[in-house]
Amino acid sequence: MKDSHWIHLCIDMQRMFAEDTPWHVPWMRDVSPQVQEIARRHPQRTVFTRFVPPRRAEDMPGMWRSYYEKWDTMTVDKLGPDMIDLVPSLTALVPPARVFDKMTYSPWTTGQLHHVLAGEGVETLAISGGETDVCVLAAALGAIDLGYRVILLKDAVCSGADDTHDASLELLGDRFSVQLEIVLTEDFLARI
Repeated sequence: MKDSHWIHLCIDMQRMFAEDTPWHVPWMRDVSPQVQEIARRHPQRTVFTRFVPPRRAEDMPGMWRSYYEKWDTMTVDKLGPDMIDLVPSLTALVPPARVFDKMTYSPWTTGQLHHVLAGEGVETLAISGGETDVCVLAAALGAIDLGYRVILLKDAVCSGADDTHDASLELLGDRFSVQLEIVLTEDFLARI
């Protein structure tokens, strides 16, 4: 592991999930110390994603429009642009850490993130953040499809729903065991 090219891909550790909103993920506070530890030790190897809602529901195509009609309070016009920011403890690490914005669950949809990481010779992604059963799952599956080795940091991912968090970890660990490994943050840090 010491010689491979790796990146810490931290998914959506943002104020709109950490604070009192309809999308609040209370468990985020429990995984924050692990996320902060790896990002603080390796900010130059950390890439943060941010899930960026549209200004208004009608700005989105297809079923995303319906989604934001349901979650109208989570549009930028209602939520406010500051809530899209990373949590303050992580914002302090940018730069050298980098931020990639996305408007879908997956950070791979536009191709921009993969283009940058492939250009840098990245082979392994250590994934943290939230939510395990939505954006983290989309990031992990997309990374597998693109050929990355994926290390999911079990104690550094969170969800608003315990059952689907557990089911997602079981699915990823069982069905994708050749391409994905689930480890504790401390064990990953000891390896690198």
